[in-house]
Amino acid sequence: MIQRRSLRVIGSLLVITAFLSGGIAVWLWSHSNASWRAHQERAYVAGINLYYAVQNGTVPAEEVQIRPLSAEDQARAARGAFRQISHAPLAARVTIVLISADSANSQTGAPLTMAILSPDLTYKLAEMPNRADQTAAEKTGEVFRLVASYCSDPVVLTQMGSAPWFEIDAASVLSCAAAPADNRMWAVLLAVLAMGVTLTVVLNLSAEFSQFAEQLRSRRRIGGPASYDLPGPQELQDIVSAVNSFLEDERQQLSSRAAVLSGVSHDLGTPATRLRLRSALIPDAALRQKLEADIDSMTGIIESVLTYTRVEMNVEKPRKLSLGSLIDSIVADYQDTGRDVTFRTGSDIVVQSARSVFSARQGQSVFAADRDVTVIGRPVSLERAVTNLIENALKYGRRAIVALEADAHTARIIIEDEGSDSSAEDMAALMAPFQRGTNTATIDGYGLGLTIVAAIAKLHGGSLSFEDTSNGLAACLVIDRA
Repeated sequence: MIQRRSLRVIGSLLVITAFLSGGIAVWLWSHSNASWRAHQERAYVAGINLYYAVQNGTVPAEEVQIRPLSAEDQARAARGAFRQISHAPLAARVTIVLISADSANSQTGAPLTMAILSPDLTYKLAEMPNRADQTAAEKTGEVFRLVASYCSDPVVLTQMGSAPWFEIDAASVLSCAAAPADNRMWAVLLAVLAMGVTLTVVLNLSAEFSQFAEQLRSRRRIGGPASYDLPGPQELQDIVSAVNSFLEDERQQLSSRAAVLSGVSHDLGTPATRLRLRSALIPDAALRQKLEADIDSMTGIIESVLTYTRVEMNVEKPRKLSLGSLIDSIVADYQDTGRDVTFRTGSDIVVQSARSVFSARQGQSVFAADRDVTVIGRPVSLERAVTNLIENALKYGRRAIVALEADAHTARIIIEDEGSDSSAEDMAALMAPFQRGTNTATIDGYGLGLTIVAAIAKLHGGSLSFEDTSNGLAACLVIDRA
């Protein structure tokens, strides 16, 4: 259901959910903190009352009960064998607390000794606040506050000076049952859960838009579908619908253009044939040759435009192919006809890899020049592109040298000529439709060869560029291997 909702609805729900979750988490955290502070304060007051009750022999507060130990337990406590008294926990851990009398009563007052027996832990007395003007009663209260901060059900023994030992029953403030529920962990879990849900929804929405953008970006290169149907919010559905309409209009325009050009080419076939027959009757050989050349030029222009339109229409389906084998067969065909075309093996390419978590050094990978370079491409279109570049090199130079280089992401087909007077800047300008060089009188062509190659390169996620070399000019056709 959420996939079909609008981003405004999803965003509003996320904001409301985050606000409610944050409010509940803050309330749970604050309520738990307040409950624990109140619990520790009750323990602190009970500790103060205990000190005055033991010191003065008065009745303690209702949270605390004082019971004298039996004679046997008194003897054990007197010799420090606290773990052997009757109510001591098994394998008890003993924390001894010695609280000196106040400075005003230091002459007559006696120190208070406390033995806290816990089944789980030894209390860290260093965590208690210690002030210079702190009274003995306040110190006792701080001890109770510290003990109440942990869930351990301790047994507390106390002695004032050399008086008998007493067992203190303060379960109402020191036991685990008396401690309030700690909901702070639930608050943290709720906050983490709300953040996780929000991030998941946001990242999923972002991924859906990015996925569509990537599919649209690589549509022509990998032969994408005629239309798209992707899950996602309503805004994405609107974008997909608009893109589908645009693609349909584009296909119809290209189809109409191809149909018109095909019709023109077909309709021109009959009058062109009649013109050839009639030109054959012209006795002037020079005039006859010029007429036949004009007829060939007209039909050649139409065929070139048809070829360019077919490339734009992307009618050929991409498939996996060996680029080295394709180039080798093209070069072999030229060599069979005596054309000066050679296939030169490229050099090894060193690729820097990412640093490993086990080593700070950056690794290297080597792509051997003689390895088979496979790509996802359109073999007929690539053959036409390489052939056009070789023909261009033979027209403007004496020979063509073809090289193939590749790394993990791209493949580069380099066609070098020798003896060309054209510069890379001049050749780059000729990639526009119907642009020809200055020597058009001596070189055949219609000004669409490089335009078709550039369109094929773009169709394969690459580009066409030219570089000046010491011997002439080099054309570089880059295609994506993915």
